[in-house]
Amino acid sequence: MLDILRAGLAELGQDAAKAEELAAFARLVLERNRVMNLTAITDEADFARLHLLDSAALLNVADFDGKRVIDVGTGAGFPGVPLKLLCPAARMTLLDGTGKRVEFLREACQTLGVDADCVHARAEEFAAERREAFDVAVSRAVAALPMLCELCLPLVKVGGRFLAMKSVESGAELERAMDAIETLGGRLADVADYAIPTSGVTHRVIVIDKVSPTPRGYPRPFGQIKKKPL
Repeated sequence: MLDILRAGLAELGQDAAKAEELAAFARLVLERNRVMNLTAITDEADFARLHLLDSAALLNVADFDGKRVIDVGTGAGFPGVPLKLLCPAARMTLLDGTGKRVEFLREACQTLGVDADCVHARAEEFAAERREAFDVAVSRAVAALPMLCELCLPLVKVGGRFLAMKSVESGAELERAMDAIETLGGRLADVADYAIPTSGVTHRVIVIDKVSPTPRGYPRPFGQIKKKPL
């Protein structure tokens, strides 16, 4: 794993010395994964590429240095924990609706000496108290983009960005989300495809700028979001 991480970080122009910190986080995830569902990827080489280096690639898409960043639906901590390890100056919030995952992340961050705010809450509820409080929102959640936009854009301040990590087959999904993006105060800024180093796999990040405040009626309760996406 270390060789893959060192080579991948070097290819991304990141500090290859951070490979050991990323590998330490990987070991914590894989160890806890034996007793709870954190990841379906358990091969160390695949984990290094498809979780850690995939997350690291975002550093070439947006500026996280000194920014208030929220990872929505963080799950086992991706991409938020690798981003924080590689960019310690990012002020990171890890948000997830599953309590056991958040408790794991609190323990992992304490073990690794990572200063991150681990929050157990649903995104649509959390937006009520931290509305438009973040410079950057990121998400690898599996929800469709119109739903993700309604969950994430209300958390982003005007002038900030939402980064949605998607597959390269997400063109039709993006088209369906354009009305939602506009309604929620966003504007499509970029669709960036990137190769995950040493993997032969290409992923995509959809970059949405926050250009105006999200109307107060959003986000709606999750049942409404799911039943009638924007």
